[in-house]
Amino acid sequence: MNNKTLSSENSRVTDDPEMKTKSIEDASADFSNRTEDDAFSFEIDSENSTEDILSSLTESENADGDAFSFVIGPESAGERIDKVISDRMPGQSRSYIKKLIKDGNVTVAESGSSKTVKPSAPVKGGETVNVFLPVRMLPDILPEDIPLDILYEDDDILVVNKPKDMVVHPAAGHYTGTLVNAVMYHCKGSLSGINGVLRPGIVHRIDKDTTGSIIICKNDAAHRSIAQQLAEHSIVRRYRAIVLGNIREDELTIDQPIGRDPSDRKKMAVRPDGKHAVTHVRVLERFGAYTYVECRLETGRTHQIRVHMAWKRHPLLGDTVYGSRKKPPFNTNGQCLHAMILGFVHPVTGEYIETEAPLPEYFQNILKKLSSDS
Repeated sequence: MNNKTLSSENSRVTDDPEMKTKSIEDASADFSNRTEDDAFSFEIDSENSTEDILSSLTESENADGDAFSFVIGPESAGERIDKVISDRMPGQSRSYIKKLIKDGNVTVAESGSSKTVKPSAPVKGGETVNVFLPVRMLPDILPEDIPLDILYEDDDILVVNKPKDMVVHPAAGHYTGTLVNAVMYHCKGSLSGINGVLRPGIVHRIDKDTTGSIIICKNDAAHRSIAQQLAEHSIVRRYRAIVLGNIREDELTIDQPIGRDPSDRKKMAVRPDGKHAVTHVRVLERFGAYTYVECRLETGRTHQIRVHMAWKRHPLLGDTVYGSRKKPPFNTNGQCLHAMILGFVHPVTGEYIETEAPLPEYFQNILKKLSSDS
């Protein structure tokens, strides 16, 4: 039996062939000439061409392990290196950190040279620390009783409304407090295993500071089906965002390739040698210095909405990576971006399911403030 849990206010299900056909067509052609929703930048976990998504079905995390790096801040000057790393990996014991260091899995780079160190080595501040976690030393990912805002659930899939400041899946430096830790507890181990031990159930992701809908797959068959729909761009994905400046056009399409920023490998940028990326934008309301928009993505490149809107000189409010680094005039805690609508064909029943994640309170408050000031 396929038990379903959903809110009638936030979800709708149909098996009407006409409705399904129209909805699927709308996923790529809605919003007058296909205004697609936010790139499952929903920030989809990688730069997703069809090949990227389908290849992920046979790959888990790096076969050799996991890795991350960070720059030591001046406030840590004089502290032991094992303590500095321990602060970056909450929940891991100091003995675990010491073993990583003693086994040569930590290097410290300064002035162009990199070397291994002892656990007791003091740091100066400004050094770059590189940490490698071999598969045999990857920390256990444990279920955690973290409340979930569930938009839809049945035996195969789960759709949740992710809050701000929550990482979707464990990664180097973030092994607790993630969405995966929460769904492991909720689903009691019933999650797809295609993406490996660090990403059970995860077929796509949204950024830590982006809120809204995300699909969790409870088994491998569901995972393959949703991944295929992502690859074919047939999933309905609509985002809401507040951007800086007054967008003159009522609707616009940004068709610009996106790749790694050559000056900062942690960022993406519009580049002629990047991957094909298309974002459709529709203005919902103008507030003079700000514009409230709906975005739909035709493709799913990393940070696509943020990169495209910044390229258009309308960066997202609160986006200090691609926009202004000055403190925004509103309490956004990161970019003002919300994955509102998510529609897909159920992997087992063939029904069309559409969920809507309500705007978070901070987003509503900003809109009220802008409306009262305009």
